[in-house]
Amino acid sequence: MKIAVDTLGGDNGSQPIVEAIINFLLKNSDVEIIAYGKKEELQLLEGKCQIVDARNIVPMEAGPLDVLRMKDSSMYQAVYSAKDNPDIDAIISCGSTGGFLSAATLILKTIPGVNRAALVAPFPTLVKGKKTVILDIGASNENSPEELVQFATMGELYSRYIFNVENPQVYLLSNGTEAGKGSPTSKQAYKLLKDNPCFKGNVEARDALHGDADVIVTDGFTGNIFLKSSEGMAKMMAGLMKNAFKKNLWSKIGYLHVRKGIKEMSETMDYKSTGGAMLLGVNGVVVKAHGNSDAYSFECALNVAKKLVDSDIVNKIKEGVKL
Repeated sequence: MKIAVDTLGGDNGSQPIVEAIINFLLKNSDVEIIAYGKKEELQLLEGKCQIVDARNIVPMEAGPLDVLRMKDSSMYQAVYSAKDNPDIDAIISCGSTGGFLSAATLILKTIPGVNRAALVAPFPTLVKGKKTVILDIGASNENSPEELVQFATMGELYSRYIFNVENPQVYLLSNGTEAGKGSPTSKQAYKLLKDNPCFKGNVEARDALHGDADVIVTDGFTGNIFLKSSEGMAKMMAGLMKNAFKKNLWSKIGYLHVRKGIKEMSETMDYKSTGGAMLLGVNGVVVKAHGNSDAYSFECALNVAKKLVDSDIVNKIKEGVKL
């Protein structure tokens, strides 16, 4: 297995990515890494993986055409390597989200029959150890009913082969559980999905993470708002709890009694363990790591990429879309 890694563009520089690659290779001797970035920042990787000196960074505000023009950037070269070299199985970057998704879609192309690629991420739920797959969370701002139906298919396959859910329960994110609720697009998608045995109807945002849904389908604009609202709420709750336990001596003593539960909750809500988001529907495994990835988070992204390749998810989607 070969994984191409864009080491530039992250909030924390190349150092945590280098550390993540070293840790990952110690545990996965059967995987080869090709690292794209500034050679002098990748010296610790010499002798451990292939290094490609690519010095330019795709800016956060770059549009699709900007990325394609930046052929000497680490991101472009990492993505293009997967097209130019069929031996490369996956690509990872924590750089510009828009730039990375645009480059992956335009260079690798979507799978035949897939109208639009979708960004998917697993979310924690109230059920210990269970993740809910939500897509699209930001690859597009607008989607058609037919695209939502394809998202349901791709999400179902992802849940089945990555999380080993035998019969994934698929829902549409809506403002009410009734069949007539939702935007014009989601209401039409509901009609198209109603005969799918995995489709269970609408789910409201407040119930989305209760653990009943294995897959939640939404347009990219709504999904991205849900993602960022969830992250913001989690951070706010963590801050409030920390302040509450620091309030006085008695609250500090109280913390000693509940710290095990607090630790479990913190581990459940830790977004870093997910490794980032995956772009489903393109001809390759594409993982968008968190922009502020530390070594642990980026190593999780490498683990996710390996699992996606091992599961042969791209070919599973190709087969599923044909049905």
